[in-house]
Parts: sequence; structure tokens; C-alpha cells
Amino acid sequence: MTGRREADASLDRATDDALALFADTRTVPEPGPDLDPERQQESREPGGYFPFDEDPFEQAPAPPGREEPSLDVPFAGVRYYDATGGAAEPKGDGTEPSPGHGTPWQEARRTAARAAAPLQPCPRPLGDALGHTLAAPLAALTDLPSFDTSAMDGWAVAGPGPWRLPADGEGILAGHAEAGVLRDGHALRIATGARVPAGATAVLRSEYGIVRDAGELLHATRHVTQGTDIRPRGQECRTGDALVPAGTLVTPAVLGLAAAAGYDELTVAPRPRVEVLVLGDELLHEGLPHEDRIRDALGPMLGPWLLALGAEVTATRFLGDDAAALRAALTASGADLVLTTGGTAAGPVDHVHPTLGDLGAEWLVDGVAVRPGHPMLLARYGPGRHVVGLPGNPLAAVAGLLTLAEPLLRTLAGRAARRPRRAVLTEGVTGRPADTRLVPVTDRGEGRARPLRFHGPAMLRGLAAADALAVVPPGGAARGAAVELLDLPGAL
Repeated sequence: MTGRREADASLDRATDDALALFADTRTVPEPGPDLDPERQQESREPGGYFPFDEDPFEQAPAPPGREEPSLDVPFAGVRYYDATGGAAEPKGDGTEPSPGHGTPWQEARRTAARAAAPLQPCPRPLGDALGHTLAAPLAALTDLPSFDTSAMDGWAVAGPGPWRLPADGEGILAGHAEAGVLRDGHALRIATGARVPAGATAVLRSEYGIVRDAGELLHATRHVTQGTDIRPRGQECRTGDALVPAGTLVTPAVLGLAAAAGYDELTVAPRPRVEVLVLGDELLHEGLPHEDRIRDALGPMLGPWLLALGAEVTATRFLGDDAAALRAALTASGADLVLTTGGTAAGPVDHVHPTLGDLGAEWLVDGVAVRPGHPMLLARYGPGRHVVGLPGNPLAAVAGLLTLAEPLLRTLAGRAARRPRRAVLTEGVTGRPADTRLVPVTDRGEGRARPLRFHGPAMLRGLAAADALAVVPPGGAARGAAVELLDLPGAL
């Protein structure tokens, strides 16, 4: 296996075993009424877990013949990495050395958010503005509505009823010329959205009117007051009113509002261009894993998430462990951000650090005190050109995506930062004294975050069932503690 994979594997073992998220890993749930004991027993075979269609929040037991890991027992022979990706030899007693732990997680996010300036705004037709960010406030170009309109199908009436109807059945349709003045005691048929004639005092809904006397008189079955079912001019806004602030994501609703307010195009920040470089000779792009090779999970996953984060993915390229190809790709890329996967540690084929060094890159973040995802990085290697290096393990890569790429893309796209969302943990989560932990959780909108199992750096199963990542501070968090949640980006 490659040196990068060996380094990742050692980190996986350290985090998956020695630093299991849940303090009580020795409790095996009893079979429930809907849980078949034979299936439960089968799931305890080596390497197995309870089937996922059972309670996904119960902690899995250790396989037979394997002792449950203790949070207090060090693991000998584990190779750790300092903030620059360099390896530090383990101590003789197996305890972790104490080099730099990397940039604190919150500081790394702030650094990424300040690493670039918003891209130059440009006008786009309404049809091309979806998913971009408003670079200027959206102000009303006209009153909305621009004239008094009928809110319902019915009759425009003047004064108290009953009302006399025109003999020819004349009425007013939306989009047609304005009718004359409606005299007191008279009524005209009117359609929803049509201009209310001068002199009208209300609109009588169709279901509340009865026509009698051979179609000459209109009677009301309900009392009608002044202004009933009339949308007065300027009810929604007046010309010049601020409708939506700059920094707002252009959604379908924003497009509709802009069109109603008179816009043909919008001034928006362009989507940042991102190129994804997937590294690793061990990766397969189709079929089943075989011969020490594994399926690439990041190539198919990162593009849709980057789109949801406001980016335009210009290409996803598979380079293997080829230093020359990596250098050529970085040099030739015209993207605002290059995202690499894997190769950020210090193994013999981990080429990201030396290649960026050869290109004279400015290191902005080189290692973050977070688990998973510690060996992530952010560098600038030319005017307006940035690279975010993600670890090769899937959950660790997602941690890097949300820690470094999301704040940088938000700034480039001119998007306003979301207000932090918090929830209370339903289970305690352990942690290292100096490292933040990002834990997949479910959050059903009730302010309660339930940690999920299958949370190792190489695992996606917990992430696929999660609504968010809980930000657990260094040292861990007890049950009932309030923690910040990072919402997982969804596809547009």
C-alpha cells in the first residue's frame, strides 16, 4: 500500500479505536420485540455491526475475540503527525507525543473566510442568476401591485347593494384596458388580477353573490365592507423599497420577486470556479473493490456538495499518485479554488506539500486541531488562486470541506454567513484535550442532536444518515451540552 494510505490507516486506528466517540462502548443492547435474535447474533460476527434497519443510534459491540478499547489505554506503535504534516515518532510507552496540534478549528475557519475577496460582480439575465448571490440590494423598481387589483373572481361593486348589472354582461379581465368609472349602486364582473375600476368600493366574491331579476340585480349573501378583496396599489412595496439585501442567495422565490419588481437582470457575484483533483493509485472508479484497491467515494460526492455551497465545478480529474501530473494540473488550472483529495500527510507518495512548496505557495492553514480531518490544508499559490487539501478518508474529507472550503467559497461568492445553529446532545461525546471533534448527528428540528455510530474517518454510513455535524469542543461534551451544528450541504 502507499505511504499515504499507511499514514491514513494509522490515524484511522487511533481515532476509531483509542478515541471512540461514546464513553460507554461496552453496553450491548438487548434484543427488542422487533429484533430477531438470530440476526442480532449474526451481526456480532467479526467486523459486523447491528443491521442499519434496526436502531441506528445504539452503539455496536466489539466483535468476539476483540477486547473493547479503553479510552485510557494508549496504543503503542501509532504514528502521529504534527501541524505541518511531518511525522513524530511515538514514545516508548505508546502514548501520543505532544507536538503542535495544528491550527485551532475556529481559527482555521476564520482564516479561510478571510483568505480571499469576493469575486467581481457581474450582471446576469434572470434565467441565469439562480444559485448566484446578489451583489447589490434588490430594490423595487415599481409599486407592487402597480395599480388597485382584484384579489378574487367576482364583481367590482360601488356602494351598498343590491347592485345593478350591465345588460350586455360587460366585465373586466386581467390585462385588458381599464374600465370606466363605476357608478354608485352598480357592479361589473371582474377577474382575479384585473384592475379595479375607479369608483369601486369592494369586490364581492363569486360565491357570495346571487344574480336575480333576469340578470339585472346582484345581491350579496355576506356583508361587504370598504376595500374587501381589493389589493391596493403599493400594498407589498413602494418604488425604491429595499426588498432583499446584498449577500442573499438567488432562489426561485427571489427570481420571482425580482421579475415582479421589474428586473430583467440581476447584479450577482459569480459562482467560484472549483477544480477537483482526486489523488491515489489505489482508487477504482467503477466495479467492486479488488486486489487492494478501493472505490473512490469522493469524486462522485464532492461535485454536488460544491454546487450546493455556491461553486461551479469546472472539472473532476483523477491523477493517481503522480507528482508531475499534480504540479501540471495546479499550474494549468484557471479555477479560483483547486480541491485535492488525499496526499496531505508525509508518506513517500504524498505529493501535495512538496508540490505546493515547489510552486512557492503561501501556507495559510497547515493542519487543523480537529478529528477527523487533522491533515487538511489551505494555501495560496498565485494571485487569486487557492488550494484546499482534503484528507483521503471520506468523513475526514467532508470535515475539511466544511472547515476550510465552505468559508472560502462563501467569501468568494459573496454569501452572507449563516447564523450559528445549536442543539443539545442526547449522548455524551469524548474527545482529545486539544482537538475539536466533528460528529455526525441527527437533528429533527427539536433542538436535540443525537450522535450517530459509524463515525470513523473512513466511514460514510453515519454521514449518510446525518442531518449535521456537531462541533464538539476540545475535551468532549457531556450529555445535555449545547453544541454548534454544521448543516450538511444538500444538492440544488
